[in-house]
This record gives sequence, structure tokens and C-alpha cells, in this order.
Amino acid sequence: MKTLVKTFAVAALIAVSTFAMAAEGPGAKATNVNLSTADLALDHYVALTTEGESAGVEQLFADDFSQKIQATNAHSNSRSAVVKLLKKQKGEKLNCTVSTDIIEESVDYMVAKVTLKFENFTKTDLVTLERVGNDWKVSKSINSYK
Repeated sequence: MKTLVKTFAVAALIAVSTFAMAAEGPGAKATNVNLSTADLALDHYVALTTEGESAGVEQLFADDFSQKIQATNAHSNSRSAVVKLLKKQKGEKLNCTVSTDIIEESVDYMVAKVTLKFENFTKTDLVTLERVGNDWKVSKSINSYK
């Protein structure tokens, strides 16, 4: 009888823990990324855009983020479009060399130039980061291609 009670207790615990995990769903727990400095935020931006990183993608971009693409047909992308694209590219690493240069930096903002050199072209990304509370956020990105 004791064995039967223990078996039911174990089965109930397994069922409860399984339902609890299923209720959370995949990716339900948000991963907070350390964005306490401009350099950490810039490094995370590079990881998101070139290394297929996806943790903290929504955390990194300011609410009013915008992206401008300077090309033959110039266009802009909203925050939601960029976040959606980066989530879709999870795990995809770009085959390029990356260099970053700080153009201007102060206590509350930073402008950086991120250069991605591919085999046949180069993408230059001017990134503006701003301090928002205790974190740094990307507020603007301007891309050009050569």
C-alpha cells in the first residue's frame, strides 16, 4: 500500500512540474542582458546583428529606435521590424570581419561606427546609443553599403 501511495505521489509531482513548464512556454523567461555601460550595449548590438545572438534583443533597443538604410532606394525600418528580423536570424552567423570605432562618447550617449567587411561588399553602420535609466539602449542605426 505504501508503494502504491509513493507511486501516485511521484506521478503527481511529475505531472504538476510538466504542466508548470508547459504553462511557461518556450522562451517565456526573459533573459536580461547587462547593458550597464555603452561598451557592453555596443558589444551586444554587434552580437545580435552578426553572431545570431537573440537574448535581450527587445531590451537593447529604445522604444523610439529607428533604422535607416542608405542605398539606391533609401528606406527606414521600425523598432518592431528590426526586432522581428533579429529574432528570425537567431543562430545565424554572418561571414564577415567586424570592426568598431567610437566616434563620439559622453556620459549619456555614444556614437559608434560598426564596419562589416564581407567578401564582395562592406556595410557601415553608424549606431547611436543613449543612457536610459541604468541601461544603455540603441536609439538609431544608419546603414550604408559599398
